[in-house]
Amino acid sequence: MENNPTLLFVVAAAIMNEKKKILMQTRPLGKSMAGLWEFPGGKVEMGEIPEFALVRELKEELNIDIEADKLRPSCFASEALESKHLLLLLYIVDEWHGEITAQEEQDYGWFAIDQLSSLEMPPADIPLVKTLSKIMQPPL
Repeated sequence: MENNPTLLFVVAAAIMNEKKKILMQTRPLGKSMAGLWEFPGGKVEMGEIPEFALVRELKEELNIDIEADKLRPSCFASEALESKHLLLLLYIVDEWHGEITAQEEQDYGWFAIDQLSSLEMPPADIPLVKTLSKIMQPPL
């Protein structure tokens, strides 16, 4: 691992419907790790606040509107990627406006939390699933 890699800040959403299923989408063709399942989201631009970046990304990718103050931070992942280092922040989203429509022609689907670990995902998403599973466990 490089001592001073370029940091890549990425935000993602665990979008939950009323049945507590989570929306996952495949990475678009032509991008690295194309076809793997991931939480929707994207890069935080220079000077951008993470919550506003996620609002922007979800509008661009899924054509839905989300209020930044309704995002609930849940967990993060830190992953080395070639000469960069990825810091991925995951937020829980359970309120949005509009009908979800994939704008980049990728597949998407709703999955129960216990189904997520069977999906092929980029390495940074895997620890998010494990932590999210713990967060969503009903109390004993």
